Amino acid sequence: MASNQAFNGTANWDTWADQSFTATFNAGANTIRATATTSNGGPNVDRLRFGASGGGGGAPTAADLLAKVTTCNQISNGKYKTDSDVTTATVAVCQKTGAVFWKADMDIDCDGVRTTQCNETTDCCFQADTFCHTSGNSPLNAAQLPYVVVPSSSSIWNYTNYQIGCGTVVAVIYNNQVLYAVVGDTGPTGIIGEASYATANALGINPDPSNGGTDSGVTYIVFQGSQRVSPIENHNNAVALGQSLARTFVDNN
Repeated sequence: MASNQAFNGTANWDTWADQSFTATFNAGANTIRATATTSNGGPNVDRLRFGASGGGGGAPTAADLLAKVTTCNQISNGKYKTDSDVTTATVAVCQKTGAVFWKADMDIDCDGVRTTQCNETTDCCFQADTFCHTSGNSPLNAAQLPYVVVPSSSSIWNYTNYQIGCGTVVAVIYNNQVLYAVVGDTGPTGIIGEASYATANALGINPDPSNGGTDSGVTYIVFQGSQRVSPIENHNNAVALGQSLARTFVDNN
């Protein structure tokens, strides 16, 4: 069975994104082949991962994950605003077995390492640091690493009380896509819904820190527990761990 897949650009050769598709296989041996059909060449493919859909194995789909977060057992003491200029707080942090989640917008975090995409010129609010650091104790690179910003601990919600910290895996779901990111920075105490330039870019959201992002439609599932991505800057490790934690999450909820 032939299947044509579109691969959105990720801005940098070492910024990776996942593309999922469904295929039907015959009993016995099957051959899987990736070929380029465009005149400009195909994508830079790192690996092909095969897994059964639904329960019992393989990485869950966006639909699998979303089906588990249709109702909210609110654990936040009140709700968050999506932006500083919004008058009403509408976003709650909700609890499920093994994870917390929220449904919000996505603002663009461009803090950390200065890059062509993220600097004082491109971002009026640029800061040359992130709350979480790399294994070499350097700020994270928002243009390359998919990471999520959690609200700083406050009376509304304290993420550290829920086994969440730097390197915790987050499944970010948008437009029927799943991207595995890490907790990489903290933000204002009263605002939620922010992720790095690389996160937005991989999901097809405008990543421009001055006019990008999306006003709604993003689900963030944060997997609780002691398992963290190490080193935090290794996105491939985040994907591998995220797919495993997501499967456990779907099976347990």
